[in-house]
Amino acid sequence: MSTLKNTGKKGVSKVRKHRKRKLSVEELTKNVLAGDKTSLARAITLVESTAVEDQKKAYILVENCLGASADSLRIGITGVPGVGKSTFIEALGRTLLDAGKKVAVLAVDPTSSLSKGSILGDKTRMQELVKEANVFIRPSPSGNSLGGVARKTRESIILCEAAGFDCILIETVGVGQSEVAVHSMVDFFLLLKLAGAGDELQGIKRGIMEMADAIVINKAEGENLKRALRAQVEFERALQLYPPKENDWFPQVSTCSALDKSGIKEVWEMVEKFSDNVKNNGSWSLNRERQNQYWFRQTVDDLLKQHFYLTPSIKKELNNYLTLVSQNKISPFRAAEELLEYYREELK
Repeated sequence: MSTLKNTGKKGVSKVRKHRKRKLSVEELTKNVLAGDKTSLARAITLVESTAVEDQKKAYILVENCLGASADSLRIGITGVPGVGKSTFIEALGRTLLDAGKKVAVLAVDPTSSLSKGSILGDKTRMQELVKEANVFIRPSPSGNSLGGVARKTRESIILCEAAGFDCILIETVGVGQSEVAVHSMVDFFLLLKLAGAGDELQGIKRGIMEMADAIVINKAEGENLKRALRAQVEFERALQLYPPKENDWFPQVSTCSALDKSGIKEVWEMVEKFSDNVKNNGSWSLNRERQNQYWFRQTVDDLLKQHFYLTPSIKKELNNYLTLVSQNKISPFRAAEELLEYYREELK
């Protein structure tokens, strides 16, 4: 009995030792390009790390993987909580697999502003899809990022493409005021809606509706089917109010039931039609170029902010100003101006 117990301990120790061994950037790059999902998960963990040393390695890793897959399709899927995003993605993922695609799902879970924790339960919700060899599912916390995306979702997309996944599905935590963050990293932006939940009125508003390439009304089954069909008509009318898109694509509205798997194939056919259209008129490559420029600017903003808060003298002055502001001895605006002026003097 003790022999078996010791053998078990040795086995567990060996596994732990193997897991703890850090791969070099060169090894990670090689394994990711070879399609190894374990190494891909490690690579994403590396790019999500906030440690300075890890960030330096992550920059090299991502650069090594740039342009590895030019034919990938990036699909952003957003919608209010409870609209059925995870169930829809599982149904769509099955359709993509049947079409011979390799599917990566980057699912973003909300981070608690109090505990700073995230549930990261998307793998549990996608029980069938997670078993497939040609599927990679990665849940990530949204952290403080806006737009319902993780801080390093953009880099994770590049790594997934390098690993050979030709369809990247990005599931957001929901819709808010910063959907541009989602829109600026995908080729096709899909908005999931519910019938009978007040969403028909929201369809008249601008913002996310203008960004959407398709509106899909989910849960169109049973008694809800008639409501879903009415909502489809309302959304189609609302879209008539918006100016045409630069890529000459007019957003489509359809219904589906992710639970019953009905209407999912039609959604994929719509995405394929969109892809063909924008590739033929040159909008596809133009969109990718603009997205690269956008994320360059975003990275500059992030690095400037990081450098600012990591400067030792700024940390000290920041605490002083926080005390003054909390005691109403100086306005937040004046405090910010003075702190930035102090920072500029430090750089001289």
